[in-house]
Amino acid sequence: MEKKSDPARVGAMARMLSPARALAPKALARRFAPLIAAPGSVPVSLPNLLRADAIRRPQPETLGRIGPLEVRLARSQGEIRAAQALRYAVFYEEMAAIADPATLASRRDRDAFDAVCDHLLVLDHDDVLQRRFRKPMPRIVGTYRLLRQEVAEARQGFYSAGEFDLAPLVARHRDLRFLELGRSCVLKPYRNKRTVELLWHGIWSYVLSHGLDVMIGCASLEGTDPAALALPLSFLHHNAGAAGEWAVSALPERRVDMNLMPREAIDTRAALHALPPLIKGYLRLGARIGDGAVVDRQFGTTDVMIVLPVSAISSRYVSYYGADAGRHAA
Repeated sequence: MEKKSDPARVGAMARMLSPARALAPKALARRFAPLIAAPGSVPVSLPNLLRADAIRRPQPETLGRIGPLEVRLARSQGEIRAAQALRYAVFYEEMAAIADPATLASRRDRDAFDAVCDHLLVLDHDDVLQRRFRKPMPRIVGTYRLLRQEVAEARQGFYSAGEFDLAPLVARHRDLRFLELGRSCVLKPYRNKRTVELLWHGIWSYVLSHGLDVMIGCASLEGTDPAALALPLSFLHHNAGAAGEWAVSALPERRVDMNLMPREAIDTRAALHALPPLIKGYLRLGARIGDGAVVDRQFGTTDVMIVLPVSAISSRYVSYYGADAGRHAA
């Protein structure tokens, strides 16, 4: 769940989330069949003993490795600044985000939430940056921003609360612990299976370590004209809407209707093809989509809200990454 995500940046995401190879649109439609059959529910497929709070454990210093790539949390302000510089390069230089004067001058994507979030990093130990008068540092090639509920409630709240009304959702689940995911990006040469899989391995390890129950966050479709996105938005509205206890809506003053086409007019194959791979990956994990989208003109996107209870994650994915996040343990 991120803000912001782009098909070019995470083009392999749907494949990365699965232990199997990427599915063709027709096969993806079959995979989504349970969602379409019961749009008002979230299947609970994890046994109770695999709930995150039941297997909470100390978080290792290194969350995973594949060859020279390592995933872990940022350990210094310098590493956070490097992650912000990576985000700037992707969001503002490669994509269509509009920089204000302060962002343009610093060449870093930053906001007040950076100070209270944990920053998940993928580092390449084969590409070490030599820094004058400072210790060399492996290049940061991927990042995700993580904000736990207790931190958000003690500070300025969740970032995505600026677009979606999260309070009723959180209030209905006072016995659960929420994690907001956002600001994900990967350096262009590293948009491949290893990097994205390490990011998700790191998130899974973080979820287990902190006993978290629900992941939320904004995910983005490129473009600011909802009419041009009518097919994917309508598909999400009709087939993957979060309902009942998981319902969440865009803020009334920012809400854009997603119900732009009748269900019978939707070409499922074309709709899946039009969805960003990241959103397809979330759906395959068991995520639901909130009611209403939000246009973010600064970033040139239309955002939807992702709701992913840990209990809804298929046991197949748990087995792949490991119930103890041990698949890529260092």
